Amino acid sequence: MGTPSSMVSMSRLLCLLVRSPSARSRAGEGTVRPMASPDRVAAVLEPFVRRPERAAVVTDFDGTLAPIVTDPAAARPLAVVPDLLRRLAARFARVAVVSGRPAAFLLDHLGAGGVSLHGIYGLEAVDRDGRVVANADAASWAPVVADVAERGRLRAPAGVTVEPKGLSLTLHFRGSPSADDEARAWVEAEAARTGLVVHAGRRSYELRPPVPLDKGTVVEELGAGLDAVCFAGDDVGDLAAFDALDRLARRGACALRVGVRSAEAPDELLERADIVVEGPEGAVALLERLVV
Repeated sequence: MGTPSSMVSMSRLLCLLVRSPSARSRAGEGTVRPMASPDRVAAVLEPFVRRPERAAVVTDFDGTLAPIVTDPAAARPLAVVPDLLRRLAARFARVAVVSGRPAAFLLDHLGAGGVSLHGIYGLEAVDRDGRVVANADAASWAPVVADVAERGRLRAPAGVTVEPKGLSLTLHFRGSPSADDEARAWVEAEAARTGLVVHAGRRSYELRPPVPLDKGTVVEELGAGLDAVCFAGDDVGDLAAFDALDRLARRGACALRVGVRSAEAPDELLERADIVVEGPEGAVALLERLVV
């Protein structure tokens, strides 16, 4: 029987979905249940709780620790998140947030407190002194990105929001879904002109330098040499982190893939997840189970 605090945390999971490997729907997706049992949750977290000094806990930001909002600049983590991350960092070998956001944004809204912060899909990170350090190869593309950002400000399709990030640029069309085709055509033209690479996201397109770094390379590095590694994410860019967990698992690590469900979460991510939680509230409640 769980303690009162653990049962409260369990109730906050809202709707925890578990993939069933033995059953498939006609669409090929895993069968889901209305609520995972406390025993199921305890089982998937057991390798992390048993030896936290040999485990890493890694998470995405938008849609995982913070609700998705129309204006990217307005995104904020749930109120409990900064303190929760610090509590996790005090217990686990490595705790990190790996995001498409600039590292400085993560630092401003999460603080450091022993948490490793990686921005722009691993193109930059916050060092031990609280300074943002960019990958040298990516940094050389900053002038190109700045030029495209200015062109986007002047010429991007109507209804599209241009978000310059320093080492990358995102075009958001959340507020104007009908602008999808025009936004895609614009970023593809800019990619052909400049050599930047297009990455599709949730109602967005991103242009990044052609540098072989992503969430997966960061997760694989963070998990190296540890016994258990967890990653929680909700979008297409998080699939690379799941790929990294697959590689770590082949080398003997216990890998836990947490999918964070929303109306826009990609089917592939939810299908590959070992456990699926409902929105940022569910993700936070699951993380809280690691420190109760």
